[in-house]
Amino acid sequence: MVYLDDLDREILKLLREDARLTISEMSERLNKPESTIHFRIKKLIERGVIERYTIVLGKSARPNEIAFVVLELEKPVIEDFLDKYLEYVSRNLAMLPNVLLVGKTEEERIIALVGADSKEELLKCIEENIKSIPSVKNVSVHYIKDFKKGEEIKGLLMGI
Repeated sequence: MVYLDDLDREILKLLREDARLTISEMSERLNKPESTIHFRIKKLIERGVIERYTIVLGKSARPNEIAFVVLELEKPVIEDFLDKYLEYVSRNLAMLPNVLLVGKTEEERIIALVGADSKEELLKCIEENIKSIPSVKNVSVHYIKDFKKGEEIKGLLMGI
């Protein structure tokens, strides 16, 4: 963990809200000299706190329906191949346009966040592209009813 002081956190908050802000605008909002803001941003980049500037897609470009899908795979005869097969399946899932996020758990499962415009389209994607993967033993689908925090992640993860 990197230590961030109050000014660093305020700069990050402004950039998260609108990464297009100029140094001058940030300086004015934070009541700090432009040189200080410029220096702090440069240090945040050097320390790896800021990796890149990006966009978050608006609601009109985000999926309306979203679900977490958990895949459990059959264990291969040679268990040493399980990790390689999990990696193979994860990489292939990540290439699907409706799949927003893919991760592997410590319990040797794959978790995917899948989105679509309608529940029918989402279900079709899961049936045709995920449940049909060879060696899938179990697929559990958890539809997201609403978000309490982090809904903008859908706009960050959309593969355009």
